[in-house]
Amino acid sequence: MKPFNTMNNEELTAAKGQLLAEFNSHKAKGLKLNMARGKPGDEQLELSMPMLDAVNSGSDFYAEGKIDCRNYGELVGIPEAKKLFGEYLGAAADEMIITGSASLNLMYDCLARALLTGVLGSEKPWIKEEKVKFLCPVPGYDRHFSICQFLGVEMINVPTDNEGPDMDMVEKLVSSDSSIKGMWCVPKFSNPLGITYSDRVIKRMAALKPAAADFRIFCDNAYAMHEVYRDVPLLNPLQACKDARNPDMIYLFGSTNKLTFPGAGIAFMAASKENIAFTTKQLSMQAIGWDKLNMLRHVRFLKNMAGIKALMKKHGEILRPRFDAVINKLESNLGGIGAGEWIKPDGGYFITFIAVKNTAKRIVDLCKEAGVILTEAGATHPYGKDPEDRYIRIAPTFPSLNELDAAIEVFCTAVKLATAENLLG
Repeated sequence: MKPFNTMNNEELTAAKGQLLAEFNSHKAKGLKLNMARGKPGDEQLELSMPMLDAVNSGSDFYAEGKIDCRNYGELVGIPEAKKLFGEYLGAAADEMIITGSASLNLMYDCLARALLTGVLGSEKPWIKEEKVKFLCPVPGYDRHFSICQFLGVEMINVPTDNEGPDMDMVEKLVSSDSSIKGMWCVPKFSNPLGITYSDRVIKRMAALKPAAADFRIFCDNAYAMHEVYRDVPLLNPLQACKDARNPDMIYLFGSTNKLTFPGAGIAFMAASKENIAFTTKQLSMQAIGWDKLNMLRHVRFLKNMAGIKALMKKHGEILRPRFDAVINKLESNLGGIGAGEWIKPDGGYFITFIAVKNTAKRIVDLCKEAGVILTEAGATHPYGKDPEDRYIRIAPTFPSLNELDAAIEVFCTAVKLATAENLLG
């Protein structure tokens, strides 16, 4: 196909007609494929099935220190889980809290508690401030933005490049506006770009001098070891804040939801000892203890960091062909024709497609019409509003390879049709 920018109106009209016929052919297949979220596929879930046998009715139910995992207590988690997942996040065991199954729940609770009671060092609950704002690197994770929108926290877009958020902008904003109380970030294999923040960006984040003394970085390290093509070391954000004499400025979150079973994993956060003590006191009003049997099950199955790395290598081997399938199909169908661009990630769960301006919503709608459900256009930005209507998040992990092939064929046709329509006005 000729590049779109070399076509005259007559050629564009003819191309649009051909693409419409191709699109209708896809519609006639009656596809029902859902690629809206980054869900692990069946092959990945099978990897952790032996974990279900790690704790059973014939097991020893005791954690270190003779803690009976069947009973109440141990609000911040069993010792061996704090040790293992502390190492996973780069924190000491006494800098960890292990909770229920979802880190998203943990992040929501941390922000909700900050609004209701403040954080360590707050003069008053955030809800009593005239305004509460968060910086949001874009494109970013829609669930982070949903939390802020639901809780009434104003969001400010911060552009992102291949090193991370625009730190000139971040430094200027946080140092001049005391209503900016926090910042979201996914520092490794970010959602959706798949980039890893550079050492320079992490050091500048750690050295921020916010106007708000109780400013917090909500650092979601959801993809800490989720390599697809290559590993990219991440400078430890928690240690960087300590080195910059800002030890209390960061909450670092993670979970096993994409290591073992989504929804049946364990969630954890790392922070300074002082933040952990403050948060533990707050948690004591909310819970008596979490599912310690699940913590024990995870530790016995994963065993140590070597066990986690071995498991994640298997995940990568399952995911790589799926990412290859999408990238290859985009290159063969859309390469060099001026219908958008895409980012090949190092790891994570997504591929970002950057469409021609003002076409992303149309592409997603066309795909839906042909039976392929994608994440809504705009989800990569606060309030669901992508100012240029360009970013689309592709989640290739859940479908089979055959389903993925069919879905991306539809996607490529939708991209070309939307581009032709856009150029014809």
